[in-house]
Formats: sequence, C-alpha cells, structure tokens
Amino acid sequence: MGRMSTGILNSCDILLPMLTTIVGYLATVTGTCVMLPQVYKTFKTKSVEDVSWGMLIIYLFNGVFWLTYGLLLGATPLIVTNALALIICTTQITLQVRYSRNQPKQP
Repeated sequence: MGRMSTGILNSCDILLPMLTTIVGYLATVTGTCVMLPQVYKTFKTKSVEDVSWGMLIIYLFNGVFWLTYGLLLGATPLIVTNALALIICTTQITLQVRYSRNQPKQP
C-alpha cells in the first residue's frame, strides 16, 4: 500500500508542473485573443463608435501590470501573454485615434 501511494505522489510531482505549464500557455492563447475580435471589427468597419476609451486604458494598464509581474517572477506565460496583449491593445488604441477622427460628431 505504501508503494502505491508513493507512486501516486511521484506521478503528481511530475504531472503538476506539466499541467501548470499547459494551463499557463492556454491562458496565454486566450488572454492574447481577448481584444482580437474588437481590433478586427474596428479595422473592417473603420468605426470606433462603440469602443470605450475607459476599457482600452484599463486593458492597457492591466497588461503593463501583468507584464511587470511576469518579468519579476520570470514567468514566461505571463510575459508572452501580456507582451502580445500590449501590442494588440496598442493596435486598437491606434485604430481608435485614427478612426475617431472620421466619426461624425454626436449632438
């Protein structure tokens, strides 16, 4: 009985770091993709009428803080996710500035 429980613990010792890494990279993919639908829609429609500046600024600060945290920890999934998220967020902000000039002023 003792051997079986040791085997299970050894398996957990091996599987947990691998599972942690897999979950980290899955979070990288989903975290990076959060803003992509909005960037795509903005680029295609050339309209930023419904895009909130508040949301963009909060998303930008969120990316900066998480990237800094990832760098301090040396956590590759956090670094990759948030570096890419900042690039995507910067792209959306650039589109926001460019296309907001084209929007008619609301009374």
